[in-house]
Amino acid sequence: MTKGLHRYYGAHHLHFITCSCYHRQPQLDTSERRDLFLSIPEEARQKYRFVVHGYVIMPEHFHLLITEPEEGDPSVVMKVLKERFTKKLRTKGKSAGAPLIASFAMSGPPDPDPAPVWQKRFYDFNVWTEQKQIEKLRYMHRNLVKRGLVDKPEQWEWSSFRSYLYRVTGLVRVKFQEWPLEIKARPVATFSDGNSASLIRSGPLIRKERE
Repeated sequence: MTKGLHRYYGAHHLHFITCSCYHRQPQLDTSERRDLFLSIPEEARQKYRFVVHGYVIMPEHFHLLITEPEEGDPSVVMKVLKERFTKKLRTKGKSAGAPLIASFAMSGPPDPDPAPVWQKRFYDFNVWTEQKQIEKLRYMHRNLVKRGLVDKPEQWEWSSFRSYLYRVTGLVRVKFQEWPLEIKARPVATFSDGNSASLIRSGPLIRKERE
């Protein structure tokens, strides 16, 4: 990802997150893999206590639109998602007798050490207005059609579009919060690429209940 990337946590913004597979290889190109991946964000949502406003799983990357977690921060959540999916792929590959993590080499003998599944970093955009939130949701859902994956967004099972259109509960619960509201004092921090943090404002943050 971008060199010198900075992350801004603690301002009570939504976070529009993009994470790509290693070298944009289609590690999520099958329904089996997408289902396998989507079992993890729901577990993480409950454990780290954040609200999912939108998501879409593409063959070579995924997008999330989430609140900041009550436990940890978006970087912790992303680390968990990436590591658990990689572990599940390797476990499933061993039980099937063949690796599920493909190297997608164009030629030559198979690589005994498959390439990583994910790029090391991820893109995180702070969404601070309702207008920007709608813009990011439309981008995620319409990109499925633009890419030619489906004719209509509701035809894709691995996004939040059908949760909004049909009000159905998918593999990941959208705009849902089952835990009590908590008001925490948390400093606003800027996280650099090197995981250093500098405080730029302190004070209590009022967390609004989500639907």
